[in-house]
Amino acid sequence: MAKSAKSIFFCQNCGYESGKWMGQCPGCKEWNTFVEEFVDNKKAAAGLRKAYTETKPLSLSQIDMTQETRMSTKIEELDRVLGGGIVPGSLTLVGGDPGIGKSTLLLQVCRQLALDGRSVIYISGEESLRQIKLRAVRIGEFNEKLRLLCETNLGLIHEVIKQEKPDVVVIDSIQTMFNEEVSSAPGSVSQVRESTSVLMQIAKGMDVSIFIVGHVTKDGNVAGPRVLEHMVDTVLYFEGDRHASYRILRGVKNRFGSTNEIGVFEMRQEGLREVRNPSEFMLEGKPEGAAGSIVACSMEGTRPILIEIQALVCPSNFGIPRRTAAGTDFNRVNLLMAVLEKRARFNLAASDAYVNIAGGIRMNEPAIDLGILLAVVSSYRDIVINDKTVAFGEVGLSGEVRAVSMVEQRVTEVKKLGFETVILPAVSIRSVEKIRGIKMIPVNNINDAIRAIMEPA
Repeated sequence: MAKSAKSIFFCQNCGYESGKWMGQCPGCKEWNTFVEEFVDNKKAAAGLRKAYTETKPLSLSQIDMTQETRMSTKIEELDRVLGGGIVPGSLTLVGGDPGIGKSTLLLQVCRQLALDGRSVIYISGEESLRQIKLRAVRIGEFNEKLRLLCETNLGLIHEVIKQEKPDVVVIDSIQTMFNEEVSSAPGSVSQVRESTSVLMQIAKGMDVSIFIVGHVTKDGNVAGPRVLEHMVDTVLYFEGDRHASYRILRGVKNRFGSTNEIGVFEMRQEGLREVRNPSEFMLEGKPEGAAGSIVACSMEGTRPILIEIQALVCPSNFGIPRRTAAGTDFNRVNLLMAVLEKRARFNLAASDAYVNIAGGIRMNEPAIDLGILLAVVSSYRDIVINDKTVAFGEVGLSGEVRAVSMVEQRVTEVKKLGFETVILPAVSIRSVEKIRGIKMIPVNNINDAIRAIMEPA
């Protein structure tokens, strides 16, 4: 090893740097995550210093505020998550489980941009050109604006981008790229960090929009140092069950827009198809006249989504009742059942309880509290809730039903999909008084809500 290289230990979880090995990382408190890597400290001083006139700070009045022209991907669900389209010079990280559809989605984006006259380069370090073409044939027709490259050397990739000057570049994936100036292996902490730094300089310096595909760990986080997510402009997670047909694209970081929006897609043989009305998609196959089932309304960004909440409560065969939650927070379900026992005098201590959000989607918004609670009551008392009824509201520890945000948008969506009754917090009724054609039942506490579902329709 050259004299200029020294041994440094990095945490694989958060990127914490140390001169010696440690059992527990001081940054993220994880155990046995330090790996040894060699870093070359010899830096060329020439060309790094700029004249004062080039680096002179500017006042706010000197900064040009011309509107950035975003590039539309022609995929509305993706444009919504990105905040309106692709910003020139942006660096976007796309993460997700293996086989979830990251490469398929980005290849469809490349196709739409190429058909729109944009110059696109798709760079793969994992697949051959023939493998990429096999996927492309399933998706549809491509024109000459899209070019493919199989390469992992960032030095060569930099030269190709400099010569070709494309509008958009896709890197699949960042874990396969390597920088010759870093001695560690591809996929290591140093390589991922330095490769991302090089790509960020290319994006900002040449005004090229770059998409990076990132592998995820078993915990669902992007593999590599946590600093990777801090360096990029946008972080998108592609979620969903590999055995289910739907996929959810969720923005967890976006310097150019909101991080609350989601995009819903359906995986088909010819690629990913947009789901423009997720509520109808999530409610397909809902059983009629079944106890323990109710529809709730959740907000994802500015979009209301109706979901079916199912509950099954049955006598326990053991001394300790079993609690299971799928699609929502397990601890939140336990809390709501404790409120039900204390405030509504329901004896659930001798019953097993299973709560599920149908369709495999995961929702954690507090507004679905009332739906979970009423589904449990419906199953426990064997009461069939009217199929045309929707409930939403946050439930407090005192049993009160608290206000939620965007009530008007929720009620409007409920009415649009043909539901006739909505159970909502009484404190929110004023904001929806002008909406006609739907019965609204305001409730102050959980006892009011229980009475509302027990009354004959």
